[in-house]
Amino acid sequence: MAAGSAAGGLNVYPTLFQIGNFEVSTFGLMVVIAFLAGGELTARSFDRFGLDREDAWRLITWCVIGGMLGAKLWYFAEYFARNPVLQPGQMGSVDFWRSGLTWYGGFAGGTLAALIAARVYRIPIPTLVDLAAPSLAAGQALGRIGCFLVGDDYGRTTDLPWGVAFPQGLPPTLEPVHPTMLYETLWLGLAALWLWRRRGRSPFLFGEYLFLAGAGRLWIEILRLNPAALGPLSNAQAAASLCMLVGAAGWLYLAQRARGLSRSAPL
Repeated sequence: MAAGSAAGGLNVYPTLFQIGNFEVSTFGLMVVIAFLAGGELTARSFDRFGLDREDAWRLITWCVIGGMLGAKLWYFAEYFARNPVLQPGQMGSVDFWRSGLTWYGGFAGGTLAALIAARVYRIPIPTLVDLAAPSLAAGQALGRIGCFLVGDDYGRTTDLPWGVAFPQGLPPTLEPVHPTMLYETLWLGLAALWLWRRRGRSPFLFGEYLFLAGAGRLWIEILRLNPAALGPLSNAQAAASLCMLVGAAGWLYLAQRARGLSRSAPL
């Protein structure tokens, strides 16, 4: 990666190194790091609660594959919805490997893969989703650094001192913009710490993850360029709002249920 100043921002280059025609991207590196970090966090949680740590690594593998596939498919579904008739040569301008990682598509694909894996390896789903919550937040935080390094998913132009220019971004920009990927990294990193400390204490830890991830995305989308799709909300904001609603409702229901069980327990 190389850096230099341009229009008051920082030029970030997406290629880590290249051997012939084979390019290793900085985004790919961060995906690997996110995979390893998420796997280790999940394995430690499995250890703590008496589950097989090898199942944690198998589960994370399924989630990474499902999440990446879901993120890409959702991105291209949106892309073709906006461009139903492609001009000759336009398809070649779509970069499959560097562009298009929608967090809600990744979440849907990763969740589906996790549910399938839980059935295959006979992991209790309520336990699974709670123990995976800190890993999901940490993995997303690291993955967003990868988005920053390739110049994808940035925000609106800004004159703030930390504005970043992406002359090789997707799409390129020479004007400083909000590095919204790093904003999300900070938010999700703090969320991961919170969720890690709440293991075994929360009535519905996955609900807390849904609410925190959704709240961060809802706010960060204000600084981004995505068009409105559902009233004043972008697709990401609509999905984030749904996550917050499901997370809060699930948490309140299970918290109330736990209180009811504790009252009815014999003394």
